Amino acid sequence: MRRPSFEPGLARMIFRFCIGALLLFGSGLTLAQSPGDFWRDFQQAREQGRATTIIDLDNDTLLFNRNDGFYTSGIRLTRQFSLLPTGPVSSSYGWRIGQELYTASDINLPSQSVGAPDHPYAGWLYGGLFQDSRDRDGSYWRIGVDLGCLGPCAGGRATQTTLHRIINQPKPQSWSRQVCDEIGSVLYADVAPMRWQLGRQIDLTPSVQGHFGNIFTDVAGSLLLRGGQLEPVPNSSTLQGYARVQARAVGYNAALQGGYFSRDNPHVVSPKRLVGEFELGARWMLGHFTLSAAFVRIGNEIADLPNSVGAQNLARLQLAINP
Repeated sequence: MRRPSFEPGLARMIFRFCIGALLLFGSGLTLAQSPGDFWRDFQQAREQGRATTIIDLDNDTLLFNRNDGFYTSGIRLTRQFSLLPTGPVSSSYGWRIGQELYTASDINLPSQSVGAPDHPYAGWLYGGLFQDSRDRDGSYWRIGVDLGCLGPCAGGRATQTTLHRIINQPKPQSWSRQVCDEIGSVLYADVAPMRWQLGRQIDLTPSVQGHFGNIFTDVAGSLLLRGGQLEPVPNSSTLQGYARVQARAVGYNAALQGGYFSRDNPHVVSPKRLVGEFELGARWMLGHFTLSAAFVRIGNEIADLPNSVGAQNLARLQLAINP
C-alpha cells in the first residue's frame, strides 16, 4: 500500500506551514555556524564542558494500563556537555539515542482484528546531535537532528515482548502487522523567546517546537507554568511544580501513515491535523540529581477515531545526573 496522499485544503496548508516554520528555525539558528564549526565546538564541549546524563521514560503501563495502546512507550538517553557561560548566555552540545513504540488500541487484539481506523504498530529507533543555548532571562533555543529507522529494524517487537515478559504483562499480539522499514531523518527545534516572571515563585514561558523530516513533520506552540523554588540552591533540596499545555499542527506522522517513501504497509491511517497535549508534574532537585515525574494527557491523533477513544494517558519520568 502506498502512503496516503494528503487530503486537500487544511492538510496541505498545515503541511506547508510546518515545512516553512521548520526551515525558518533551521536557517535562523544555523546561519552563524557551519557544520565544521559545529563539530569543532561539539568536541570542545565534550572535552571541557560539564557533563549531564539524562534518562527519559514515557510509558502508559506506569498508570496500571494492562492493555497499552497508541503511543505506549518511549525511552531516551541524553548526554549533554555544558560550556562555562560567556556573559549571560550559556551553551551546550550533546547527543541522544532513543526508541518509541506505537501499537493498536489494545495489544491483546489478534493481528486479523487490527486495521483502520486503529493505530498501526510502529517502532522508531533514532540517535542524533543537538546544540542548546540559554540566556539568564529565561529565553532559550535548541536545534538538533536525529537519524534512525522506522519499522521492524527499530526492534519494537523485541523490546515490548521482553519487557512484558519481565513485568508479567500480556504479550503484544500483532507486531507482525507493523509499518514497513524506512530510514528516516528529522530536524527539530525548540525556541522560547522570553520568560514572564509572575511572582517570586511563579513564571510562565511560551515556546514553539517543531519537527521536519520523512518521519515527523509538525509545528507546536506551548505554555509552561512553573511554581515553587525556581532557582536551585546549592546543597539544598529544591521542589517545583509545573503544568504545560501544547497545541500541535501535524503535517506528517509516519507512526500513523507509514514512512513517507514506504510501500505495502499492512495498514495506515490519516492523522488528526490539530492535536492537544497537557502535562502536570513535579521536579525535585538535590545535589547532583534531578528527578521529574508527570502525568501526560495526549489528545486523539487519528482522524477517523472519536476523541473519546483516541485520547490517551501516560506517565513521564526523567532522571538527570550531574557528576
